Amino acid sequence: MLEHGGQLHAAATHYAIPLENWLDLSTGINPNGWAVPELSPTAWARLPEINNGLEKAAQAYYATPHLLPCAGSQAIIQALPRLRATCRVGVPDIGYAEHAYAWQQAGHQILPLPYDHLDAKQLDVLIVINPNNPTGQCYSKEILLEWQQQLNRKGGWLIVDEAFIDVTPNNSLMPLSPLPGLIILRSLGKFFGLAGARVGFAAAEMNLLHLLRDYLGPWTLTGPSREIAKQALIDKNWQKQTRVQLKLASLRLFNLLSQHGLKPDGGTALFQWVRTSEAEIIQESLARQGILVRLFKQAQSLRFGLPKHEWDRLDRALGNIDIAFPD
Repeated sequence: MLEHGGQLHAAATHYAIPLENWLDLSTGINPNGWAVPELSPTAWARLPEINNGLEKAAQAYYATPHLLPCAGSQAIIQALPRLRATCRVGVPDIGYAEHAYAWQQAGHQILPLPYDHLDAKQLDVLIVINPNNPTGQCYSKEILLEWQQQLNRKGGWLIVDEAFIDVTPNNSLMPLSPLPGLIILRSLGKFFGLAGARVGFAAAEMNLLHLLRDYLGPWTLTGPSREIAKQALIDKNWQKQTRVQLKLASLRLFNLLSQHGLKPDGGTALFQWVRTSEAEIIQESLARQGILVRLFKQAQSLRFGLPKHEWDRLDRALGNIDIAFPD
């Protein structure tokens, strides 16, 4: 099983720091997520039903009628490799590792590609994370559609993971999701801060969505998750205000890290990414101060999520790191 951010209980045990004393910046999840109201008793007592309004709310939010709700985009990532015969799959060399892992586990040939120079040549499937996690690399609609056409001509797929695109919805390919060979993944975990609800969506041609639905089986979402997701997706005022707030918070984080010699090399409205040969030392130093950040050993880098409010604490902790950074 691959490592992920958010392993707070393990960190608390390892560093002997009580759970409540930690500042968790390791996940890229909105720390001021959508506030979940009290749910109806039927959400808990009845089997989940598809006519509760979730699909309609999602179709309006994502601007496409072609959607399948799933238990987070992770469920889709694990299912898609099982719906194709063995083929050549291009994945970014730095990115959400579950994509490559799922296709490899299903017996496909994995071809790592530079995350900032992806290409669809000689591939059957190309996976794009847009924006990339953790680098923040973005791809234009024009190049994505060019790859979709190249792949579709030979029966291939372009899979676009848009888990971090909600702050810039105009960059999304969702309105074009009926295009053949195009599969788009979305999630309520990051922007909405609802990772625990495990709600995601696949957008694609209907025949592919039917295959995916049959593979996943019934009740892919719990009743409470369906109700929460529906209400969050229709809350346009919260969405509008949150997009502004996240952009400002991300800029504040960029400036704070830069002031301490850790100028980010990339990022999104939900995190900043720092490449440094001292990544492991910095991660360890912050952890001993009760601050958890995401370490990437392969790329020698760190991903910093947004603090909820403890900016001064992060400032002090960064100042306590005993490393001489170049000017």
